[in-house]
Amino acid sequence: MTLWTYVRRFTYAGVAYQVDIRVGLKTIDSRLRRGELELARDFTDVMATDGQRNHRLVYPLDDGRLMEVEAGYINWVNTAIRVCVDGQLVHESHPGRAIRLPTIPTQDPEKAARLQAEQAAQWGRNKYSFYVDVGLGAMFFILAKLTDDLPFAAITTAMAGLAVAVAQRFVKVDLLGGLAMFGVAMLLVSAAFSYAFDDDWAVKMKSTILGVMVATLMFADAGFNRGRYFGGRLARYMPMPIVPQRLALGMAVLGVVMAVVNWLVATYLSTDLWLYYTSFGDFILTVTLVFSVMRYAQRREGEVD
Repeated sequence: MTLWTYVRRFTYAGVAYQVDIRVGLKTIDSRLRRGELELARDFTDVMATDGQRNHRLVYPLDDGRLMEVEAGYINWVNTAIRVCVDGQLVHESHPGRAIRLPTIPTQDPEKAARLQAEQAAQWGRNKYSFYVDVGLGAMFFILAKLTDDLPFAAITTAMAGLAVAVAQRFVKVDLLGGLAMFGVAMLLVSAAFSYAFDDDWAVKMKSTILGVMVATLMFADAGFNRGRYFGGRLARYMPMPIVPQRLALGMAVLGVVMAVVNWLVATYLSTDLWLYYTSFGDFILTVTLVFSVMRYAQRREGEVD
């Protein structure tokens, strides 16, 4: 499943090339193309031992020289490429920027390996809940498109969420950890509004209402409890050392942003556009903002509570 594709174009010797960097749930796939012809490809599973590396796309030119393209992240949300021919730099998409996947600063190889293993273990624990959350979101989108009835879609998907909660009692894997439990809570709020008002507007406002609720709780936790309750619990899902107070404050700001954006989309765009946004757009926006919050909340070297 591709979440986002970064496109980096360049021209060499009068020929146009393109690098597509496709980012999935836990994979990165880079491809060097000339028109529709794929010239080279590199692929990594970011949870694997060697997954946090730059991609190298190598292609022998017609004149016998070797084109090498280095592709990777330059920060939490953006990518870049460097193109060399026979070792000579011929193109940089972001001149002067180091291409390096953001990692936890450390000089200890054993510590780095241990942190990578912990990240892989966290994904193993949380992946099923993530799949549940994505599945429920897809179910809501499909029902809403097929029936053109937002209240019906919300109530039916909320019932499916409750069924998952019941199933959790009989399976060993965690179906409701982290994102999925929050997703079920959103569905229940949406269903409650739908039942009470039988109104599309009430369904549309679920993200705004929950965004305000989340922001209020997170601001209170950060301001009065140093983030020890909500921030501390969310920190368990983070793949790096986190300062709970900063995490709670960052999530509070995220809640406000998501609430405002949802209100704007619901107010000024059509129901169809809102449906696409709430099913796909807000997920991409949330993921992007969460990376920013993680960077803000990350514990620096030598920092103590």
